[in-house]
Amino acid sequence: MENKVIQDRLALLRKKMQEEGIDFYMMPTADFHNSEYVNDYFKVREYFCNFTGSNGTLVVWKDGAGLWTDGRYFIQAEAELEGTTVELFRMLQEGVPTIEEFLEQNMQQGQTLGFDGRVIAAMDGKKYEKVLEKKQIRIAYEKDLAESIWTDRPDFPAGKVTVLDEKIAGKSVEEKLTETREKMAKDGANALLLTKLDDLMWLFNIRGCDVECNPVAMSYAYITEESATLFIQQKALDAQVTEYLAAHRIEVKEYDTVVDFLKALPAGNAILVDNRYCSYTLYKTLQKNQKLVEGKNPTELLKAIKNPVELARMQEIFLKDSVAVTKFIYWLKTHVGKEKITEISASDQLLAFRQEQEHFIEPSFNTIAAYKDHAAMMHYSATPESDVELKAEGMLLVDSGGQYEEGTTDITRTFVLGELSDECKLHFTTALRSMIRLAKARFLYGCRGMNLDILARGPLWDLDLDYKCGTGHGIGHVLNVHEAPNGFRWRIVPERNDSCVLEEGMVQSDEPGVYLEGKYGIRHENETVVRKGAKNEYGQFMYLETITFVPIDLDGVDVNVLMPDERQWLNAYHAEVYEKVSPYLNDAERTWLKQATRAI
Repeated sequence: MENKVIQDRLALLRKKMQEEGIDFYMMPTADFHNSEYVNDYFKVREYFCNFTGSNGTLVVWKDGAGLWTDGRYFIQAEAELEGTTVELFRMLQEGVPTIEEFLEQNMQQGQTLGFDGRVIAAMDGKKYEKVLEKKQIRIAYEKDLAESIWTDRPDFPAGKVTVLDEKIAGKSVEEKLTETREKMAKDGANALLLTKLDDLMWLFNIRGCDVECNPVAMSYAYITEESATLFIQQKALDAQVTEYLAAHRIEVKEYDTVVDFLKALPAGNAILVDNRYCSYTLYKTLQKNQKLVEGKNPTELLKAIKNPVELARMQEIFLKDSVAVTKFIYWLKTHVGKEKITEISASDQLLAFRQEQEHFIEPSFNTIAAYKDHAAMMHYSATPESDVELKAEGMLLVDSGGQYEEGTTDITRTFVLGELSDECKLHFTTALRSMIRLAKARFLYGCRGMNLDILARGPLWDLDLDYKCGTGHGIGHVLNVHEAPNGFRWRIVPERNDSCVLEEGMVQSDEPGVYLEGKYGIRHENETVVRKGAKNEYGQFMYLETITFVPIDLDGVDVNVLMPDERQWLNAYHAEVYEKVSPYLNDAERTWLKQATRAI
């Protein structure tokens, strides 16, 4: 079935491209800071191709268009692109060219590649320059071609900014600036252009609401050895925030003046920029008169290593969140098959339980409530059109999280709603084994997530199964639910930036799964904190402490598949779940939880 709306939009875009002398035009899923999730204002790619996933890049040319996305979204993208004339390019699959390879193969000598330089990371822009220079391809980055076509485009975000109390942050702005400047100096820089939104929020102990589910505000910062300048929309600052920033000697300038500010800088500064998040536009601006020190934001690692206050707050919040999710499981198990429940209404009920918890703000991402075969799509999101009723059969996968005033959470559970096949139980239990194996990890300091990922994948690889994503990601503190640079992955994927040395205090997820298209999806997820263990002649040993306390659905577990130590771990975990969560439940919920966490 033709999607005439998208086809018409693409036709208007091609007309505009012709007017501007652009042969290929690129639209990523990005804002001016290369954020993972973006405000509706920046959903240009979605507007022109109908794909709603959080990751993907659309390329349009005279007689065609292609969308590049990763394995999490193959099924979803195929469905949403139907009838649009946009071809799906499945990233990292055999025989599928990268965007650079495609452009190199298909662009002709002297043609022009266009994109809005504000939404293309400098790293990517430089890559396109290098790949295309031999064909003398011109890059036009000064214009957003969507401006004149998307006439009902949402307003640019400018939500209220708040101050994060030091009792929650654990460190003052001055302490954080001192640590940042020390790292700048080690990198040989006398200034830092900071463009990554969650790093900015962490550094200044402020929070915003410009991106759904991520408490960040559109901003930039320019840090020198003696000064700190914050570029932010001043209409988003109330008197309290303005006074707070002034008290900490942070100069405030309007958000959209950053380019003019950088142009006016005296020449020759050694400015540290992170090309993964600095836009191509800002990079080209600085490149003209400044010495660029290209490296990682010094704030990235500082932010990822949670201080004792942050960890204490996160543990409190994870317990609150575990109570909400446990209450939801009880409700689901006692109501399914007795009343009409759908994917969306189940999500709404889970949200209601979270809203009962003190200091809840909003979800930390759009809840994934996926029934039966929908769960085979890792990042499925129910719509009124796709929403289905839950029956007393099959499984429901729910991946969800919350933003609280004191922390950020993320958890996945797969719930058994009826009888399962032997194959399904095998996969359910094997995915659980995978989660447990990683949770039990003991390792020497210096290991990266990549060193440990085999612990999770091993049980599934033994069955010739895999999941087309990482095993875990870092978690922010009252910030983004996905946070670099820590995580678990079987190989290095540079753009994912999740392969750093695991440091004490880092928080990350443990979430292996099984996804069989057309059948079902299974995922189990807990969050863990990196802790120091014994230190001896072999070095500093480390381990992972689990901080999520929600029962695993024993209806899906085949005890005969579990190894003895895995069974022991599960029984001990369930005993701890009951001990920590039961005081917050009513009598009926507590009775149910006792059975749900029984030793097996």
